[in-house]
Amino acid sequence: MNINIDIEKLILEGVAISPRQGRLLQAEVEAELARLLSAEGLPDEWQGAGIVPHVPSGAIQLKLGTNPTQMGRQIAQRIYRGMKP
Repeated sequence: MNINIDIEKLILEGVAISPRQGRLLQAEVEAELARLLSAEGLPDEWQGAGIVPHVPSGAIQLKLGTNPTQMGRQIAQRIYRGMKP
């Protein structure tokens, strides 16, 4: 099964990151989502769903000193949880 994920917009309010850190964060979100989908699979509700315009994810509370890699993992895990009802 091939799965294509396109995150059009990721809004980070109150988080100042450089362009380099943004690229690291994006790469980590993609890697963690790929890992979760490989390990846990695509939720049943999404099998054959086609295009999904929005995944409810909610707010993420970051600890002081959180780096882009940690943020990316947290974001991906929240997105994945949002895929499940």
